[in-house]
Amino acid sequence: MTDHLLEHFADGVATFTMNRPETRNAFSTEMLAALLAGLQRHATRKETRAVVLTGAAGAFSAGGDVKGFAQNATGGPDAGKELGGGDIRDSFDQQLHSLRSANEISVFLHEMPKPTLAVLPGAAAGAGLSLALACDIRIAQADAKITTAFSKVGLSGDFGGSYFLTHLVGPAKARELYFSAEVLSGTRAAELGIVNWAVEAADFEPIVATYAAQLANLPTVAAGYMKQNLNTALRGSLADVLNSEAIRMIRTFETEDHKAAAVAFVEKRPPLFAGR
Repeated sequence: MTDHLLEHFADGVATFTMNRPETRNAFSTEMLAALLAGLQRHATRKETRAVVLTGAAGAFSAGGDVKGFAQNATGGPDAGKELGGGDIRDSFDQQLHSLRSANEISVFLHEMPKPTLAVLPGAAAGAGLSLALACDIRIAQADAKITTAFSKVGLSGDFGGSYFLTHLVGPAKARELYFSAEVLSGTRAAELGIVNWAVEAADFEPIVATYAAQLANLPTVAAGYMKQNLNTALRGSLADVLNSEAIRMIRTFETEDHKAAAVAFVEKRPPLFAGR
């Protein structure tokens, strides 16, 4: 357990809050390890029907701890300290293994069979933005500051941001945003399709709560299959997608949620999904 990541579960929603306010919720080894373990646990937990990722104290996450990077660069008293990507004194292979293992967080957010929602109350930068992009849906405050950031600190990017941003805005715009590290408002990010909605501060918390509840009330099995179909569409052919859809359509016909919804349709009432 670590106080760098807070976990809360209620009404089918697992909420993870990155909690290093003094660094705008920059990553730590403890935070990343706890987040990966939590996502692995909730991916298969039947009671979990949606996952929310957010940050404490008015920020989402600044990503990597740049102050720690500076210590490593100058040989300061904390040089070599783990920062989530491994100890700088490790061999290249050790660092690669450490970072690639941490990157599995993005895989779980993108592929776990539960809807994932990134809630951006403020700054999302670098690898912090990458984690938000890995989620299915993103809601940002209208004045949140959103940036790839990497070029400003001489880094190339990680946690899948290159992949997700390219698919969201297209290759030309993704290159522009990575090269320039332009800081976008939440409103501008919504205009570009980087976030789904930008919401004014006064309405932010109730809208987030309402939408998280809507995700948790989906037919969970079908939603997980939808994610698989949509992920296949990102990289597969039409034939791949048709095969994926056919297999999962047949499987959802057998779910309790489909059968209950079919009865509700005939009886002209809203369906009530149990997630089975």
